Amino acid sequence: MGRIVGIDLGTTYSLVAYTEPQTGQPRCLPDEEGRTLLPSVVSVDPDGTIVVGWPARDRLLKQSERTVYSVKRLMGKGRGDVEEELKLFPFRIAPDSESVIKIRLGEKVFTPPEISAFILRELKRRAEKFFGEETTRAVITVPAYFNDAQRQATKDAGRIAGLEVERLVNEPTAASLAYGLDKHQRALIAVYDLGGGTFDISLLKLEEGLFKVQSTNGDTHLGGDDIDNLLAEKARAEIRQQFKRDLAEAPDLYQSLRQSVIAAKHELSEKTSATIRFAVPGQGEYRREVARAEFESWIAPLIERTLAPCKMALKDAGVKPEQIDEVVLVGGSTRIPLVRRRVEELFGRKPHAELNPDEVVALGAALQARILEGGLKDMLLLDVTPLSLGIETMGGAVAKIIPRNATIPASASEMFTTYADKQTGVEIHVVQGERELVKDCRSLARFTLKVPPQPAGLPRIEVKFLIDANGILSVTARDLRTGEERSVEVKPSYGLTDEEVEGMILESIEWAEADFAAVQLVAARNEAEAVRRATAKALGEEQAQGLAPDERQQIERARTALEEALKTDDYKLIRQRLEELNQATHHLAELLMDTAVQTALKGKRTDEVNL
Repeated sequence: MGRIVGIDLGTTYSLVAYTEPQTGQPRCLPDEEGRTLLPSVVSVDPDGTIVVGWPARDRLLKQSERTVYSVKRLMGKGRGDVEEELKLFPFRIAPDSESVIKIRLGEKVFTPPEISAFILRELKRRAEKFFGEETTRAVITVPAYFNDAQRQATKDAGRIAGLEVERLVNEPTAASLAYGLDKHQRALIAVYDLGGGTFDISLLKLEEGLFKVQSTNGDTHLGGDDIDNLLAEKARAEIRQQFKRDLAEAPDLYQSLRQSVIAAKHELSEKTSATIRFAVPGQGEYRREVARAEFESWIAPLIERTLAPCKMALKDAGVKPEQIDEVVLVGGSTRIPLVRRRVEELFGRKPHAELNPDEVVALGAALQARILEGGLKDMLLLDVTPLSLGIETMGGAVAKIIPRNATIPASASEMFTTYADKQTGVEIHVVQGERELVKDCRSLARFTLKVPPQPAGLPRIEVKFLIDANGILSVTARDLRTGEERSVEVKPSYGLTDEEVEGMILESIEWAEADFAAVQLVAARNEAEAVRRATAKALGEEQAQGLAPDERQQIERARTALEEALKTDDYKLIRQRLEELNQATHHLAELLMDTAVQTALKGKRTDEVNL
């Protein structure tokens, strides 16, 4: 079947790695100059030539409008998701970019998966040169909090690059493999991953070679890029004040300034101060000394934003910080001393930082590739889905079929039926989120299952959700009576907005009481409507003639009271009036049942009846 390589498709840098068969040790593959890192930058020359990596990074300063970086932050998203961030990028977005972003580089237009495919092709070539054979299979890592659209976009990039993506693996999970934490018999491991564009926290439970993600959380819009942008904006503001020149109007100069502040940021991880130097053409030099304490005061709010998801992940897993056995740091931004201090303070233990944080994810991906090849037989990796999945039911409520943090691959099904008489179709509306009402969740897909017209409640419709090992969802609806079936692989055209990803779970807690009341109201109304219709139908039956006049009047009064209650938003009142109607119709129900039994027994002998 061929060799499987491990690839870290990163925001700032990308790498390819493999595991040596003899030693079982993973290693990253270098380029001709011995560099394992490939800058995740793509540029298009005026003649149409595609340039990737280090030479493309150099072009940021010369032809920024033809060069794109940090494309991972745009994967699986629409223009509305990243409108504010686009202002910071020198490259242009095509006017028709709505559901799928299209990046204009010179005269050509590309989608984020196409840009990522150029990076993957370069890594593929690196592997093929090293092994001397074609490489077509890969394990690619993704942030643990990537949603379905972002994962699908990553798989699409792999296919465009000529790679069969054997598995998408969460980056924090891969990192735990690289650190050899599988050698523990059992342990709770926290993996804190602050990369260039995303933040992830995963809590993993290890038991005798079995890795299982207990919980995951994060922020798809937080990383080293945000620190770089913050520093660049502070420097730009000071330059505007000192030299009366706004570099935002000169993209090439702004990118040069950005490189200067990034160099200072890197220096501040090793020293207590650094100097930003930038030549303002024709006007002199901007020179700014930054003390580490000042730098930390600037970035503190960004670092604090990483701690809330950590606390939420601990809560979801039902553990306290002191119960964590190992803490692992991943991502280039974890070199910042403030990050390491805050992580150590939160978990109460010194985190692992021995391995190169830029390489650790790729090394783990190589180990996962070796597992799939069958080379590591005593280890198993299980990931989880980060958000709940379900369908819309009557009244706009959500029936959750697969809860968040469910181990994947995952499969679950629920039985549903029709609400109205003689329905000819049932719409299946697939949603994602933690709230109880559809309006507060994200719509993933819709499709209609045809059913023969029957009385309400008679059809039996099985809805099955299946999440594969890559976290991609497929939904199937089947009428068990007719065998009619419809299915859909959920491939949304863009992902969650940053606010949705960051706030979905927090909202579910904040609005838990209101959501509960809303769901109770929906359930009460649905049940009351069904009983009201059934009562009206029963009163028209011949058997209802056996009711005494006062009984019929009592039922009518109870039915009218229920109809009035249905006009309110008081689910307790609706429940109360529903119970009163049920009490009033006891004798009516007995008359109907007696007639049904007599009809069923008519003409049968005693020995023919199973008691």
